[in-house]
Amino acid sequence: MANHNSSRHTIILLQNSPSRATRTFMDYDSIGQAMDGICGLYERKLKEINPSLRNISYDIADLYNFIDGLADLSALVYDHSISAYLPYDRQWIKQKAFHHLKRIANGGR
Repeated sequence: MANHNSSRHTIILLQNSPSRATRTFMDYDSIGQAMDGICGLYERKLKEINPSLRNISYDIADLYNFIDGLADLSALVYDHSISAYLPYDRQWIKQKAFHHLKRIANGGR
């Protein structure tokens, strides 16, 4: 269904450090894919920090700390009803990431 939250085009805007040169964006077909992308960023960072570990695990508090540690993070999510993108802040992203990971942990996608 095109209007379902999980199937809405999502652009993640992020800035890793105070330097404006670190501004970038990531483009996804759905909110769920965007949350996978944010988790993937964190997982890659963990692998960089711990290159000798084969399996890396983390909890939601660790992910929240990563998100809070970014200089800036927001999302633009396409709303079909108004044919425009709506902005969302890092708190919204944290909430969506939590629900996304919870759904995955419970065997859903």
